[in-house]
Amino acid sequence: MNFIQLKNIISLQKDKIILSGLAVLFSIQIGTAQNNFPDITKTKEGKLSLTADNQGNQIPDFSFAGYKASSVAIPDVAINAFVPHIEGDATKTIQSAIDYVAKLKADKNGFKGTVLLDKGIFKVSGEIYIKESGIVLRGSGSGNNGTTLLGTSINRKAIVNISGINNRVFKETTEIATNYTPLGATVIAVKNAGNFKKGDHIVINTPITKKWIDLLSMNDFGGESGWIGWKADDFVIRTDREITDVQGNKITIDAPLTNALDEELSKSTVVNYTWSGRINNSGIENLTLKSDYDTTNPKDEQHRWTGISIENAEDIWVRQVNFEQFARSAVSILKTAKRITVEDCLALNPVSEIAAFRRNTFYTEGQQTLFQRCYSEFGYNDFVVGGYATAGPNVFLQCESHLPYSFSGSVGSWATGILFDVSLIDGNAISFKNKEQDGRGLGWNVANSVIWETSASKIENYSPPTANNWAFGVWAQWAGNGHWKDVNNHISPRSLFYGLLEQRLGKLPMEAQIMDLGSEPSSSPTIEQATALTAEAYKLNETLKEFITKASARNPIAIDYAKAKRIDEVKSDIVANSNTDKITITNGLLTTSKGVITGEVVDVPWWRGSLRESEIAKSRPHITRFVPGHYGLGYTDNLEETVNYLVENNKSAIDHNYGLWYEQRMADHERIRRIDADVWAPFYEQPFDRSGQGIAWDHLSKYDLTRYNAWYWNRLKTFAELASAQNKILINQAYFQHNILEAGAHWSSSPWRPANNINTTGLPEPPPYAGDKRIFLAEQFYDVKNTDIRKLHVAFIEKNLENFKDNANVLQLTSAEYTGPLSFMQFWIDVIANYEKSHQNESKIALSATKDVQDAILNDGARAKIVDVIDIRYWYYKEDGTLYAPEGGKNLAPRQHARKIKTGKETDDQVYRAVREYREKYPEKAVLYSTMGAPRFGWPALMGGASLANVPKIELSAFHSALSGMKFAEGTTFSDTLWTLENKGNAYLFYLKKDQDVSIDLSNHKGTFEVYTINASNGTITKKTNISGGKKIVIPQAEIKEKVLFVVKKS
Repeated sequence: MNFIQLKNIISLQKDKIILSGLAVLFSIQIGTAQNNFPDITKTKEGKLSLTADNQGNQIPDFSFAGYKASSVAIPDVAINAFVPHIEGDATKTIQSAIDYVAKLKADKNGFKGTVLLDKGIFKVSGEIYIKESGIVLRGSGSGNNGTTLLGTSINRKAIVNISGINNRVFKETTEIATNYTPLGATVIAVKNAGNFKKGDHIVINTPITKKWIDLLSMNDFGGESGWIGWKADDFVIRTDREITDVQGNKITIDAPLTNALDEELSKSTVVNYTWSGRINNSGIENLTLKSDYDTTNPKDEQHRWTGISIENAEDIWVRQVNFEQFARSAVSILKTAKRITVEDCLALNPVSEIAAFRRNTFYTEGQQTLFQRCYSEFGYNDFVVGGYATAGPNVFLQCESHLPYSFSGSVGSWATGILFDVSLIDGNAISFKNKEQDGRGLGWNVANSVIWETSASKIENYSPPTANNWAFGVWAQWAGNGHWKDVNNHISPRSLFYGLLEQRLGKLPMEAQIMDLGSEPSSSPTIEQATALTAEAYKLNETLKEFITKASARNPIAIDYAKAKRIDEVKSDIVANSNTDKITITNGLLTTSKGVITGEVVDVPWWRGSLRESEIAKSRPHITRFVPGHYGLGYTDNLEETVNYLVENNKSAIDHNYGLWYEQRMADHERIRRIDADVWAPFYEQPFDRSGQGIAWDHLSKYDLTRYNAWYWNRLKTFAELASAQNKILINQAYFQHNILEAGAHWSSSPWRPANNINTTGLPEPPPYAGDKRIFLAEQFYDVKNTDIRKLHVAFIEKNLENFKDNANVLQLTSAEYTGPLSFMQFWIDVIANYEKSHQNESKIALSATKDVQDAILNDGARAKIVDVIDIRYWYYKEDGTLYAPEGGKNLAPRQHARKIKTGKETDDQVYRAVREYREKYPEKAVLYSTMGAPRFGWPALMGGASLANVPKIELSAFHSALSGMKFAEGTTFSDTLWTLENKGNAYLFYLKKDQDVSIDLSNHKGTFEVYTINASNGTITKKTNISGGKKIVIPQAEIKEKVLFVVKKS
């Protein structure tokens, strides 16, 4: 008997009464008449028929999901390496075993071999990577006596990563030749089929256009929500397929479309590609992945967030793997992955805040992914498709979510081709609907998707304009205008996926393993039947959780390693800082052995962020931005890449402050208490840890101002160490004044607000919003006479110092936007002075404040000694020579001051003047010029003696090394037409404010001098000549022709 012919456990007899007038079996519709919507019916022969509407649209064949499109069973790959149990950190040893197998020759099926882990607990502080095809990581069992990989440390990355290289190269692009290609199609007419051949990998790109957005009513979601409405450049459906045939102008693809190609809505194109870095034929199996965590905090997030992450890969599997105590995902499949099977997995005891972007237990942004026989409990969004315009098919088959806190379905926008098949969401919803502004404007989350023989506490089945959604044989509280069929009835075949798979292949390549429903369901049983059913009621039905635990009996996985190479413990290397070239202050300049540090200072985004592709493309680097499960610019930045960005783009430093708020709902600048924990990423991590207690304004737990966010501080520390190796600087702003002034929303979700922490601060609650809108809390926040907040300030300032005590490339500043009072600056300096009495501190103390506060500290001998760097940021000389210098402690933010005082204009002369005045008055201290206009005045700042001046990259090593020994030429002033820095007899730097000859007195300095003319805009050396010393030299303007002239004695 084949799968389609299997009965439901409902045994029907000809004389049986049909309950409530409804057919118990799936209704049979026979005929050729076309419908006004796609449907699933049965033929006379009992076969499934995906019937089309009058445009040819049909429900997609979901059976193409999974490893090798489910056309073959998952193989048992030979064991070639064995790792015995290790007491210490096993990261490097396991990685060494994987790397060993990676070097082996693949067999005819593309497999290199399996790494088998011994029984026991293996501690993993880092990450394990499979980066080559044909490698399997296998444990010796997923039960209590099997193998456990225990993720330790505060590392939030996945314990195991199957990750190829994203080096995809796109080639020819071809337009679609027809106006309409229907949903479910596998044949596409193209204008130039000559670009393609059988076996080509292609992407079918379908942008969601303005016209389409208008039809979907996704421009806004009411009120002032247009800023999160869909935009024409936000989403592109990228359907990843392989060509199986080319006939004339038609190509046949290996899996059906999950969205129609309608030229009225969007002009789709087909582009072929090569992808040498995408790996395949790899798997993880037969073990448990577990995260360590802080047991004193039931919502701890300072631990592992993800068990397994898969990207840049295809034909991958995860089977018989249990997951415990993760914050986000058991398995996370990213958008560069396809044809993945995840089966027989349990996800238990998640540990995190109960909020969005956590507990997305089985998560996919990939295509053709199959999750089957997977169980999760106490998750948030347990079984979900993410991303934007994610194409399917993606299948959740015989999956169960026990008491989740939110829905399953899609947490992205316009995910197409999802199937929920024989599944149970116990305690929440399966949701196919317009989510409106939830999730930062998700809008329609699902289209062209099916719910089959599934139960949920609620099923929201709505059909969007231009698409459909369907529910067949479902049990739930219902909502929606989608297509409903055989509600509250069991239907046949029990599994749509396996019914379609058997029909496509003729025979199932693996056993379906669908659990039996049980016994006779009739409401009119015979006495004999009732007696038998009563006896059965004493026996507990097997649960899916129990069924999954027995997977090893149904599908045993070999663990005989007799012929395998033993990989003994590999000790972890002690990583030392390879750069011993510490940044120092030499001659009043921030220098390394290579000379003075120059280049633009980059600040971090304060609060903006979006995960839509168009916004990601505009992102700037950040250090403490966090997007769970996602890494790269705009997400969780890879810090090595961030440092490389500084190096490659001539940036000298990152100016970092903690975010104005944690999550992106606050971008609406509302002061309201949030209704739920549907927080929006990207997240700007705060320096304090959550307590796991109470409910803060954002609906997560409250902060504890005496416990610090270990991930936040570790990220900053790691960046500082990586940056040091490249002689780059971290400017660490301890506080962010923006929270306590201006818009009330700045304060509403701040950790310092009493409603958001479990501490005693002495600050007012509820907030005293001026006009129910603005906040003026600076005076109270900076009031160190308040003993409660004083203690918190002392500890926080010391935390900033302790974190960077070994980092000479860190500049410590009080606060971004600091226009606060002298008293708090004195307090800040005093805390530092007290700390330095008993602690080493390599970081440098920078004085950044209004001019009155700055000068008061510099005129205070004891406190001035603590200051290493003077930062001119909140004042400057105007064009007329007068000061723009707001006073500190007036409870106004910098831009509020600027609205009340005539700001005037910064000029080259006045920038030079400001810097030089401080350099000459405090020659042992470095000076920065950091006003809003500073990037335009790099050369005047440099000539005035500033460090980190924004001058272009100059490919001449002697330039920066010579700068460190230069002084101002005697008798020169800011108003001169020629600015000169010199180290007499060695090097000279001239900046020509107007065309003129340049004279150099080398009478007392013999030898050859090299003369370079430098383009001030781009740093290009436009001319090089030599001159001889021992006399006065005049270099005529006709030979210079640039603003910058550099003369250095030839070595």
